[in-house]
Amino acid sequence: MRNIFLNHKGGVSLFRNISRKYRETALIKLIAIGLIIGILIALYAPAMIPAVSVLGDIFVRALKGVAPILVFVLVMNAMAQRTVGAGAALKPIVRLYLIATFLASVVAVTFSFLFPTQLHLVVADTAVAPPSGIVEVVHNLILNVVDNPLHAIANANYIGILAWSILAGLALQKANPTTKNTVHDFAVVMTQIVLWVIRFAPFGIMGLVADAVGTSGVDALISYLQLLAVLLGAFFSVALIMNPIIVWLHIRRNPFPLVFTTLRESGIYAFFTRSSAANIPVNMELCKRLGLNEEIYSISIPLGATINMSGAAITIAILSLAAAYTLGIHVDLPTALLLCLIATVGACGASGVAGGSLLLIPVACSSFGISNDIAMQVVGVGFIIGVLQDSCETALNSSTDVLFTATAEFADRAKAGTLTAEDMTPKN
Repeated sequence: MRNIFLNHKGGVSLFRNISRKYRETALIKLIAIGLIIGILIALYAPAMIPAVSVLGDIFVRALKGVAPILVFVLVMNAMAQRTVGAGAALKPIVRLYLIATFLASVVAVTFSFLFPTQLHLVVADTAVAPPSGIVEVVHNLILNVVDNPLHAIANANYIGILAWSILAGLALQKANPTTKNTVHDFAVVMTQIVLWVIRFAPFGIMGLVADAVGTSGVDALISYLQLLAVLLGAFFSVALIMNPIIVWLHIRRNPFPLVFTTLRESGIYAFFTRSSAANIPVNMELCKRLGLNEEIYSISIPLGATINMSGAAITIAILSLAAAYTLGIHVDLPTALLLCLIATVGACGASGVAGGSLLLIPVACSSFGISNDIAMQVVGVGFIIGVLQDSCETALNSSTDVLFTATAEFADRAKAGTLTAEDMTPKN
């Protein structure tokens, strides 16, 4: 009996040691280990994939489940506790979002002109109807603003969530301090729940990688290598050339430490979850570790998951031009500029879920007079290459939410002469 007790006590002690070591190890290292294990499982133990993939599903579902409530509570709390000037601080961030999205579409058009791509079109098997035009995209955006608040939270309609949470926060500004403190405490509780979910990330990434490599592999991508190369070239050019230039112009400091931090600590999550909405909690935690103003990032991050869509603009522009080249349609410079504008507005209307940008392609194709039937075949191509395209697109979209939020605040510190290199490094 004594041996059993000692063995039990030793097992508990071992578990505590492992748990403590897990908590003390940097999360990015644990994610790298999970990624490697996931690949090994897919290659050498495919029978385990169904069981392991459940971990990925749980992780993504947990992030998606907590994100709408987190956004509503944090934005409401930020508005209730808002100080003078917080609203004005959002303007440069929104300006960065829109300018970067438009410039990304310009990069995409440039890549398409340099490397014109033709498609072997396949019929898309999707039951979702795309918007009929840019007017419908704007119309849907306006309707989403006034969506039922409970329906908006249940369906992760972040435009509606932002609208109602801002109104609730403004109303709470006249509440007594006890009520405001209660809202603040609830925001702290939701933040702690998110931290627990994020600590599960290495297991979730392991499951997502095993499932993606094991079920999709690279066979489906071989026939679309040129299209993928053009897309990936545009994604990486925006992430590693255009965005650093934008950051440098604002802070006049080496932008790459901040760029690489956002790609590493936000982009990796987004790459595997393939959802800007699911990555909102991750981005908010990174903003906190960068020492940013919570009043600002609690609004700018969910807003960025809705309108900061450089990757979506690239996808819309390149696939639309590929359809035009396939049909032998000549695209002149004014038409290309119009496409950039359509891609920018369309990207802002793309949903923050996996494949959300693809259904905006028919809107852009309509500017070339391409029929909806052909456009939906292009959407089908997008789903085929989505293993890499959508993952990289989401990584770019989501990481730049943090990048530009930080850039706007660091630019103010740089003007005041208080910005240091340590500011651009996240605290553990």
